[in-house]
Parts: sequence; C-alpha cells; structure tokens
Amino acid sequence: MAQVLIIIQVIAMNWYITKIVFAITREDSQTTEQFDEQLRLIAAEDQEEAFLKARTIGLNEEDCFYNDKNKKVKWEFVNVSEVTPLHQLGDGTELYSRIHETKDGSGYIHYIHQKAIDIRLSTALSY
Repeated sequence: MAQVLIIIQVIAMNWYITKIVFAITREDSQTTEQFDEQLRLIAAEDQEEAFLKARTIGLNEEDCFYNDKNKKVKWEFVNVSEVTPLHQLGDGTELYSRIHETKDGSGYIHYIHQKAIDIRLSTALSY
C-alpha cells in the first residue's frame, strides 16, 4: 500500500529541471575560472517552490576541502540559473535541450561519436 501511495504522489507532483551553478576555486590556480552546472530534478507545487528547493540544495552542497596537493578547493554556490517545468514524466521524456554552435561541425560530430564509443566500451566492460 505504501508503494502505491508513493507512485500516486510521484505522478501528482509537478516536476522541474533546475540548473544549479557552483564556482570552483583552487588556492593554487591562477588560470581559467571553473563553474559546475548541475541539472537537478525537483518535485514542487510550483515554479517558485522549485526555485527555492534548488537554492537550498545549492547552499547545502557548498564545500571546502584540501586536494591531494594540500591546496584548498572551494565549491561555492552561485545561484539557480534555470527552472524548466517537465510537462510529462516517462520513458524518453526530454529533460533538457541546448543548441551547440561551432565552426567545426565535423569535429563536433567526431567528438560525439567518440563519447558514444566510450560509453559503449565502459558499459560492455561492466558485464
């Protein structure tokens, strides 16, 4: 019975894809700046609640630690940059889309094929 209630609750909720952005800084780094953009699935009553839940996740997941070279690494929450409603939740539902523009289309296609090969090889080796 509890499983049925959970399934009903999952179906009845509104679902959102949120993008949470972190700035990554290293004590010894003076090169390019790094940002981690994370897509998170959020169940909420409305878009405002989804935004606030995503902000809470970001704030709770800030971190500071020392790397293997004993240099301080800091993950600092920047903000929530996107909240997109999911109109349907099911097998094959589109979760996120982004247009990638490049002057080297064949290089990009080659890169995508290489990533697919890597995925296939890593999953084939796990069996």
